[in-house]
Amino acid sequence: MNREFEYNLDHLLTELKRIDLKLRLQVVKLREEGISVGEDKLRGLYVSEGDIDAFMGSSVFNPGTGRLPSDNSAQLVLAESLKRLEVDISRRKIEGYGECDEPRLAQLQRLFGLSAFEVDTLLVCLLPELDLSYQRLYGYLQDDVTKSSPTVDLVLHLLCESFEQRVMAREAFIPEAALVKNHLLRLSDDTASRKALLLNRSLQVDERVIGYLLGAIQMDARLLSMAGMVHPEVELQDVVVPDDTRLRLAQLAARFKETGLIGYLRGGYGVGKQTTAEALCRELGLPLLKIDIGRLLTADIMPELAITLIFREGLLQNAAIYFDNFDAVFDDESGIKAPYDCVISEIEKYPGWVFMAGEKVLQPRDFISSRPLVYIEFPVPSYAVRQRLWERQWNGQSPLPVGVDFGDLAGKFRLSGGQIGDAAAMARNLALWREPGADSVTEEDLYLACRQQFGQRLNTLASKLQSKYDWGDIVLPRDKMMQLSEICSYVEHYHKIYENWGFGNKHSRGKGLSVLFAGPSGTGKTMAAEIMANRLGLDLYRIDLSTVVSKYIGETEKNLDHIFREGQPSNAILFFDEADAIFGKRSEVRDSHDRYANIEIAYLLQKIEEYEGVVILATNLHKNIDEAFARRMKFTVEFPMPDEADRYRIWQKIFPEEAPLSQSADLSFLARQFRISGGNIKNIALAAAFLAAENGGDITMETLIRATKREYQKIGRLCTESEFGQYFKLVKT
Repeated sequence: MNREFEYNLDHLLTELKRIDLKLRLQVVKLREEGISVGEDKLRGLYVSEGDIDAFMGSSVFNPGTGRLPSDNSAQLVLAESLKRLEVDISRRKIEGYGECDEPRLAQLQRLFGLSAFEVDTLLVCLLPELDLSYQRLYGYLQDDVTKSSPTVDLVLHLLCESFEQRVMAREAFIPEAALVKNHLLRLSDDTASRKALLLNRSLQVDERVIGYLLGAIQMDARLLSMAGMVHPEVELQDVVVPDDTRLRLAQLAARFKETGLIGYLRGGYGVGKQTTAEALCRELGLPLLKIDIGRLLTADIMPELAITLIFREGLLQNAAIYFDNFDAVFDDESGIKAPYDCVISEIEKYPGWVFMAGEKVLQPRDFISSRPLVYIEFPVPSYAVRQRLWERQWNGQSPLPVGVDFGDLAGKFRLSGGQIGDAAAMARNLALWREPGADSVTEEDLYLACRQQFGQRLNTLASKLQSKYDWGDIVLPRDKMMQLSEICSYVEHYHKIYENWGFGNKHSRGKGLSVLFAGPSGTGKTMAAEIMANRLGLDLYRIDLSTVVSKYIGETEKNLDHIFREGQPSNAILFFDEADAIFGKRSEVRDSHDRYANIEIAYLLQKIEEYEGVVILATNLHKNIDEAFARRMKFTVEFPMPDEADRYRIWQKIFPEEAPLSQSADLSFLARQFRISGGNIKNIALAAAFLAAENGGDITMETLIRATKREYQKIGRLCTESEFGQYFKLVKT
């Protein structure tokens, strides 16, 4: 048992001994007034005088008192003992606590501004929590064996000397009083039929307060599902933030060390909000009470009660309070959730440090405080910081991934520090599953883990395309292939140019990569986008225009904002297929519909300029795209219809090695005779494969001709003898 605990317990027991003597005096006064209750034949239904005699002889807090005189001098003996004890307690308070910390009871009185009467009320209610014999004593004093807890009336008679004092002391039990407001005491209503009078209501000490007074450090059990106590270990100098930000944080910690400060930490997941708060608390020498607002709002306990208990816990633990997910107190529909006012009120009254962490931009109308408030922005880490965070993840923790360029990862994925840690952990798990006997992380593991950090909310307005193609699968003229390679190079060297070479200081907007793919259907636009995504290791999302465009004013813009906002952190490639449907030319304004349509196009132009990732617009007709979009394209790639040589290459590549292609298949004839796109060729090859499977044979020239006929019928072209040549009879049959 340490010295601090012994001292605290000794202080509490001394105060309880004083209350015990007051109770004894009350018993003697009742007896001297000739008041007694019960008969022996009712033993068990009442508290007998013999029980009280035994108690008066000795108790836990006044052991070995001995039998009191039976005459009127008993009251004088007890009064003298009480007076001597009160003098001793006063002397101790004057002398201070020496090398020991302030006792818990004194701390409680200071923290909640309790009067001497309120402290004594707590002690009266604490006695039966430590010794059950006081339950019988309270039943005796209240002439009701069922009243094992003290009532307001008993406390008033015990601690007040006159009627006037009792009337004034009633204020200690109203809802706004410190004991009730801070839930230090519970007022119970023992009557089942109707609400009891205040004087008749029973009093009990809150379980957390009992534990606190006895020296316990455990948190209130009602908060465990939503809160946790953090004892910070991270130093402020180790937090990955700009140097000027770290300096200002240190200055704030020094200036508001004693008075406390309110801080709103704004940023996405994993940008270092909690780490920064922990580092500040370590600088201040404080623990951090972390609260998840989202869990608070869904817990079984009423939010208003939970909020009160949170700030009470902060006071008891001398902790800074950190509200994670603070956005949850706001409701997009009604504006404010029910506990918002309660949270703000408690924050403004709390004397210590409070941190609110969220992503919402806090408006002045959202928070009015007489206390100092600082607004700290946490942007996504810069390229250089992200590279350092990646390197730190493998600093002696596990083998360095072979061949992995952390600079490349930092450039392609705009991850926060928390997301980088999550991605590294996921990559190790992927490696363990791929090769249980080893723990070597590969580049593929890391890229997959990085992509998994994003895109969950983007899936509602876009479909993720699985990129399975590579450069060997597409057939395009050499110059077009070089253009696609240059586009990939642009992405790979983006951060070198804009950050290391300083071009970012010259260009505040339009730093993203916007590409226009134009050409007839089936010429390889979607395949080219998939190949680029595969080479770059990025996710490719095809925007579903049916879910984006809305007839309701403002909804289209909201959907587009959602797409670009969600795609930005992952550097996802946004692929707008059939783009002329939404990026089409602006028209002359004849009515309100034209005006709002033009507003949507202007808004799109703005979002594309702001987006720092890859946006690909695919259209069948270049001239259908609005000139403002076309002018801002970094690259425009025309996808021509393949010539005979390219068609032959496509026919050669279209069949998998496993496919049973007959030697009789004349691919050169097909390439020469049928002037169709690669998409048409893919459809014909697949249809021929199904026909061959149905006939139980190989893919022959007959099945290819029959499949070509069906493709021609589908696209509305006539099957002529000049095209089908010697195979025309197969078309006719």
